[in-house]
Amino acid sequence: MSEFRISTEIDGAEATMPAAGPREEFIKLFTKYQRRVFLFILSQVPNPVDAEEIHQEANVIIWRKFDRFELGTNFLAWACQIANYEVLKYRERQRRDRHLFSDEFVRQVASDAIEQADELEQRRQHLAVCLSKLRNKDRELIQQRYSAGESGKSVAELIGRPINSVYQSLSRIRRTLLECVNRQTQAQATP
Repeated sequence: MSEFRISTEIDGAEATMPAAGPREEFIKLFTKYQRRVFLFILSQVPNPVDAEEIHQEANVIIWRKFDRFELGTNFLAWACQIANYEVLKYRERQRRDRHLFSDEFVRQVASDAIEQADELEQRRQHLAVCLSKLRNKDRELIQQRYSAGESGKSVAELIGRPINSVYQSLSRIRRTLLECVNRQTQAQATP
């Protein structure tokens, strides 16, 4: 029986990986935690474009170090440690910029981000559920407001409503969502 293989190229060097066993598990973990690793990086880097570049660099290193990851250990912590080194490299390159935070502050933010990652992911999932429970017009208003480049003023102009009315509606919807997320979080915490 022939073995199915996945071929990938990193920095011009082709690596062939079996599609079964530990490497398959690694690929699943790698895919599962991509967003969270990116958010971890973004928590330390103010510019999303820079965070994306750092994320790509970290991904290359994660792939290169695939054989050093021990299955059964915390993949997110391992990947975030690699990402953290890439953030530190970035910060070293940017050291001339006087607007950077101290290394200690950034380490503390990174540590807090890892500690809170699971809780924040749960809250994000609860928010998705709560958004689905909104009335259609409320959900559409929130989606319009938080579309890239939109503001309360631009949404008010788009839908033909007074800006104060839009802000009041958004405030009410946000309050509803917060209460819903908090209820879901409490219900999950209660055995």
